[in-house]
Amino acid sequence: MVSCCVPIDGFMSPVASPALPAATAVTNSGVVNKSRWRVLFLALAAATLLGAVMLSLGVGAKFIPTSTVLEAFTNPQDTADHAIILQNRLPRTLMGIAVGVALGVAGALIQAITRNPLADPGILGVNAGASFAIVIAIGVLGIGSLSGYIWFAFIGAILTTAAVYLIGTSGRNVVNPIRLTLAGVALSAVLTGIGSGLTLLNPKAFDHLRSWSIGSLDTRSMESVMTVAPFMGVGLIVALFCVGGLNAIALGDDLASSLGANVNRTRILGVVAITLLSGAATAGAGAIGFVGLMIPHVARWIVGPDQRWILATTVLLSPILLLVSDLVGRIAAPGELQVGVVTAFIGAPVLIALARRRKVSGL
Repeated sequence: MVSCCVPIDGFMSPVASPALPAATAVTNSGVVNKSRWRVLFLALAAATLLGAVMLSLGVGAKFIPTSTVLEAFTNPQDTADHAIILQNRLPRTLMGIAVGVALGVAGALIQAITRNPLADPGILGVNAGASFAIVIAIGVLGIGSLSGYIWFAFIGAILTTAAVYLIGTSGRNVVNPIRLTLAGVALSAVLTGIGSGLTLLNPKAFDHLRSWSIGSLDTRSMESVMTVAPFMGVGLIVALFCVGGLNAIALGDDLASSLGANVNRTRILGVVAITLLSGAATAGAGAIGFVGLMIPHVARWIVGPDQRWILATTVLLSPILLLVSDLVGRIAAPGELQVGVVTAFIGAPVLIALARRRKVSGL
């Protein structure tokens, strides 16, 4: 701040120059411009998501024009095209949106809570825990319905999350990002191996889960969507309650506590949200990886480190990635390439690029 002195009653009184208001105006202008850019990007992402939804409803083994797609909702008729859209592609599209949002938000929460930019439900073993529990439910207990084994997905997700967190913190409530990642990868490998062994022992019982184990949106019933959607909705609501403390946690537990943030409450709510979101997504579409890793990073690069904007951006970008990957899988092969394979093709190079960077995006 530049100041000058003006004589008043024999004393030299400092008077601030006009530089301070000018600097404040520039700062406020920068904040406003950044907020406008974020809002503009969210609007663009929403429009892109709408386009992806229309493509998902119209593109497949048979191409259906956009006019026919719109007519199926405004004036449904007993035609083959309308039946394909409403009975096959609509449940698939809705599942893609729900699973994309769930995996993206779960990944953003894990990265924020653990302060580990390489964390996601797949790398930390949450998806593997949910998948293993579902294998036990189907192979050992004979539960074959989604409404039955979805509860096992939640149990597997929460137990795996607790185990990885205990190993990663060594029981001292001190988060070690490297130890968390190693514990998640190791536990995921163990659970995946045991689950694969159980599947081979009784292949007939798991025949209908082959594509699911890779990750697939090929659901032909609205019942599946309606089964997982309530759990994902509750998970998103819980995530909203903990988002206020995520920015403080990024500063470290001690500083966050000194600022008045309830670190334990935020982490507990985050774990509950992650369990609901990851468990429901895995039960509905299988173990789809890399979505929760890539999208929060992309969001952070675009909108900055504010977790509120990151979560808002993730909600829109994650289903776009999943729907586009599903579209690529439909048209890339004579049959159909599972969406989990496509996201792996996209996510593996991204993970390698993150590992090769000298400084990964900070949290």
